[in-house]
Amino acid sequence: MTTDRKFIPLNIAILVVSDSRTAADDVSGKILAERATDAGHQVTEKKIVADDIYQIRAAVSNWIAADKVNVVIATGGTGVTGRDGTPEAVAPLLDKVLDGFGEIFRMLSYQDIKTSSIQSRAIAGVANATYIFCLPGSSGACRTAWDALIKEQLDHRTRPCNLVQLMPRLLEK
Repeated sequence: MTTDRKFIPLNIAILVVSDSRTAADDVSGKILAERATDAGHQVTEKKIVADDIYQIRAAVSNWIAADKVNVVIATGGTGVTGRDGTPEAVAPLLDKVLDGFGEIFRMLSYQDIKTSSIQSRAIAGVANATYIFCLPGSSGACRTAWDALIKEQLDHRTRPCNLVQLMPRLLEK
């Protein structure tokens, strides 16, 4: 990180995908909101939806269309069970996929959960100049993803490059 660039706060929307979590007992969404706020960003909205492809897609689509949202972080629904549908809901919306995110996330997760990391289908990409990260629902996975990957890439001061510095060019044709 370098200090010759100014920090640029981003507007972040957080989506908790769960059939059982409520605002009262959601841990992962709270962790992401706290970390984003502590880093200097604004959490513009936090929403909980059922693990249903159409509810997930509707929430993410609304945020992609909103000029006020720069980043969407979804937690939950990235596993392999029948109800896990976050990647299927989000992937068709992406203009570009950031393959390295899922690859590096699983590599980092392997250090903690070993071969169980193959069960994660974490993905990231960009749609309509909005960055989207889809994380597992566990609080440990959210901490790993934010602390080791997302935080620095959403900080304009990170060198040699970061996602923020690319934002003005995302809609180039």
